[in-house]
Amino acid sequence: MSDARHGTAAPVSSGGTVQSVDRALDVLEALAERGGEAGLSEIAAGTGLPYGTIHRLLRTLLARGYVRQESDRRYALGGALVRLGGVAERMVATLAQPYLTRMVELSGETANLAVLEGDFVVYVAQVPSPRRLRMFAEVGRRVLPHSTAVGKVLMADRADDEVAALVGRTGMPRRTANTVVDLPGMLEELRRVRERGYAVDLGEEELGVHCLAVGVRDGARTVAAMSISGPAGRIEALDREELAEGMRGIARDFGAVLGA
Repeated sequence: MSDARHGTAAPVSSGGTVQSVDRALDVLEALAERGGEAGLSEIAAGTGLPYGTIHRLLRTLLARGYVRQESDRRYALGGALVRLGGVAERMVATLAQPYLTRMVELSGETANLAVLEGDFVVYVAQVPSPRRLRMFAEVGRRVLPHSTAVGKVLMADRADDEVAALVGRTGMPRRTANTVVDLPGMLEELRRVRERGYAVDLGEEELGVHCLAVGVRDGARTVAAMSISGPAGRIEALDREELAEGMRGIARDFGAVLGA
């Protein structure tokens, strides 16, 4: 593989990937996992790369606008990612429609797709329930993850120390009387999510509204969450385990499309 501008061979790893691209993506993902901003030592800890290598990668990312440097010399994700992210989200939302439709057919309730952007959950796609009384999570809405089923699924893919850092930055404000507002309680909740393979929001974001969510995996990572939401009584009348099993099957099919 050669560099068209310089005619030099680009180092290729044993897995067939271009090493410099791999490492640049590691740096961007390390920033994302730390809420979009980190110091050099944090990036090094997150990537395992030498400081010199990180400096060289950051110079290129800074020049292209994918990273910016703050006044305190910390690094943050740059504005150039917004354009890419917006296009990617629209493409993923389009791909998700038939799978969300299957979830509506399975449950009779509104189906949603959400991703974690920095420290916030963002709803990127939705297919509404055909019922007259139905729930809506507006596409583009940003919410904190601790009080939503989709947020719990996305946090459950992270280590406890990463979860602690995330909620340390955002806080855990009480949305209703049912909201989990302390770190030990949330870590225990995420342990249950990992064990059973789905998360629930039992009126924790909005009273009278219940949700059930499962993760969408792209290989080894949970990259999105799919959920159904509706009036509490209707959701509680469903067989939760059977519903979650069907939802996981749909999410696996969608994840295979994303991975491909």
